[in-house]
Amino acid sequence: MRIETERLIITDFTMDMAEAVHLNSLDEDNRRFVPDEVFETVADARETLAFLMSRYGGEEGPFVHPVLLKTGENIGYVQLVNIGEGWELGYHIAKAYTGKGYATEASRAFLPAMAEQYHLDGIIGICLADNLASVRVMEKLGFTNLFRGVGPYQGEQRRIVKNIWRP
Repeated sequence: MRIETERLIITDFTMDMAEAVHLNSLDEDNRRFVPDEVFETVADARETLAFLMSRYGGEEGPFVHPVLLKTGENIGYVQLVNIGEGWELGYHIAKAYTGKGYATEASRAFLPAMAEQYHLDGIIGICLADNLASVRVMEKLGFTNLFRGVGPYQGEQRRIVKNIWRP
């Protein structure tokens, strides 16, 4: 995969990205909102990258792709994950790069490409209700609200926002 936007490149992971993936995962927002995506060591990141790279070319996913600045610096990822009831968009931009519109820019390019590639008529977005940055990203992308309240999130009942994006 290779998608280019004005400022970003979305591509496939390579093993030489393990250190950047490890470092990008360590910020407090990642620990708070998606603790299962924190890699405490480079070895942990490398193991996960090997799995994610093995999913490319298949139909099951997850399909996780790094987000790079045009300079080549790895700043996060976008992903499409099958959650049983459909496909869910996910994203994370490292703390040093948040507040600059990168999650919105990357997702705006990624959503239609994935919808077309996998013939999807909708992609779900779920986040914790207090993750105001993610709620705002989905609003900017034109997601429609499906649910706001207590629901399942990473094995617990939490206050969530569940939306859907349609191509």
